[in-house]
Amino acid sequence: MTHEQLAAGLAPRLALLRALAAEQHVTRAADRLGVPQPTVSRWLAALSAELGTPVIVRNGRGVRLTRAGQILAEAAEQALGVLETGCRRAIGEADPERGQVVLAFLHTMGGVRVPELLRAFRAQHPEVRFALEQAAHEEMLARVRAGDVDLALTAPLPVDQPDLECQPLYEQPLLLTVPTGHPLAGRRRVRLAELADEQFVGMKAGYGLRRITDGLCEQAGFLPVLAFEGEEVDTVRGLVAAGLGVALLPQSDTALNGVVELALSPSASRTIGLVWSAAAPLPPAAELFRAFVSGSSERT
Repeated sequence: MTHEQLAAGLAPRLALLRALAAEQHVTRAADRLGVPQPTVSRWLAALSAELGTPVIVRNGRGVRLTRAGQILAEAAEQALGVLETGCRRAIGEADPERGQVVLAFLHTMGGVRVPELLRAFRAQHPEVRFALEQAAHEEMLARVRAGDVDLALTAPLPVDQPDLECQPLYEQPLLLTVPTGHPLAGRRRVRLAELADEQFVGMKAGYGLRRITDGLCEQAGFLPVLAFEGEEVDTVRGLVAAGLGVALLPQSDTALNGVVELALSPSASRTIGLVWSAAAPLPPAAELFRAFVSGSSERT
């Protein structure tokens, strides 16, 4: 018998060895586990036969573990400690008030919006845990499909993708961001078609904001020429401030240096919403958070 085969057969009997180490008595160990004593005796006999040496010996009116039994009992203590921790976590996952939510969101939402949501949610559900991820739009959708992420807060929302479900939450205005010395900087509103000859800076392909930018420009009758591409909105805004191009970006949450934000005509926005897999139900804690976020968007 190999050690892998022995370990596989031993797994159901780990708790017995730990109980015997503590009780030093077969009957008390059986009572502690809620297992009939004849079953315990059969397990011990089979284990001794598999090992080729006894795991217990008589000690007065009780029993004591042999050296082989003690070695396995010590291993059982460690293994069951890890297993019980896993069981506690698994039970917690079934409890909406104690489970974990794996939430992915756009880089543009990490500054204010997501922290505000988490603070409001945790005020009502303080024991729910979060694993947070930031990624590009397409990467988030792929991780939702794979089951690695429970919920993605993203834009644009997927269309005609039956393996995904989504819920719009709110519209986020998009503005034209130009350097302070740009000829358009003194305007209050700019038609998108006026930008056909401008150099753009923007997000890399695969990011939702890049897809939206390309779509809006195409509707205005041109394809944007991107001089620089980035992965962070703050980086793109910095490129604009350096005079390297213009960009379509969400309104900044902080004071701006070196750039001016202008309204577009017609106005432009992106729909922010939650996305989750249609292939399996959300874990209870994730469903609780989804309902909370949906209710928050309706109230605002």
